[in-house]
Amino acid sequence: MKLSVIFCTYNREKYLYNALKSISQQNIPYHDYEIVMVNNNSTDSTESICKQFRYDYPGVNFRYFLETQQGLSYARNRGVQESRGDILVFVDDDATAFESYLSSIKSFFESHPTVSACGGPIVPVYEVEKPKWLSHYTEQLIGGALYEGDKIKPFSNGKYPGGGNSAFRKEVFDKYGLFNVELGRKGTGLIGAEEKDLYDRLTRGGEKFYYLPQMGIHHYIPEKKLTESHFRELTYSIGKSERIRTKSISPNAYQNRIFAECKKWAGSIVLFFTYALRLSPDKGWKLIQFRWYVSKGLLGK
Repeated sequence: MKLSVIFCTYNREKYLYNALKSISQQNIPYHDYEIVMVNNNSTDSTESICKQFRYDYPGVNFRYFLETQQGLSYARNRGVQESRGDILVFVDDDATAFESYLSSIKSFFESHPTVSACGGPIVPVYEVEKPKWLSHYTEQLIGGALYEGDKIKPFSNGKYPGGGNSAFRKEVFDKYGLFNVELGRKGTGLIGAEEKDLYDRLTRGGEKFYYLPQMGIHHYIPEKKLTESHFRELTYSIGKSERIRTKSISPNAYQNRIFAECKKWAGSIVLFFTYALRLSPDKGWKLIQFRWYVSKGLLGK
């Protein structure tokens, strides 16, 4: 069983080399994996960084591609098509992997032949002091934080692996199709939901996906991602992404998503008062803002 580790990158020169290095220094032989780098029209020093990495780690099977159609889903689909492995592993270009990252994935798929996908912890690493308004819920939004304990177990209750830390059997894409190119980041835009769209297809097909505690990454969060403008654009884009995703399924799916949003409002209001009683009003108010911008995006306002 061979792994294909896919990096899709756009102007992440600050983090890219360390992301690649964290994979190349894993406790697994070079011949057990390849790295597939998809450059999605970066205008920074991405290409020269990749050349330097190839020089520094000649033993790694490193394959570089330029995807000229702008968008993360286009880049991910190119990575799927170019990969030669049985297991496709997607890692964010602004993250570093745990030491036993690849070996845990390989052993898991070898011992669970009927499982189609897996993912693991995402640990945010903040480059500046965490703001007071950041709560458990907004940390999932901003930093992709994910932790489901220290045991291997299925994702449940609608949860699924983070898109920047996930692994699939390659046959999944033959059976269920590629990432939806109408969704996902495009350049500096913040449209998403391409992972949710794929996992929804897997769920409808009866597939299972698991949480692996050793399959973890550290995800680096710059100051820019903690600004008010980024928060507003990101949350609005979440709603817009859900509008695109559900309308592509059916009008009924979109109506059901609006109904679900109403229930989320009720939960957000309860949390607002809970945080207020705990003397953390900033956390509660940020959840109300979160819900407001998501709803605007969902309704196309």
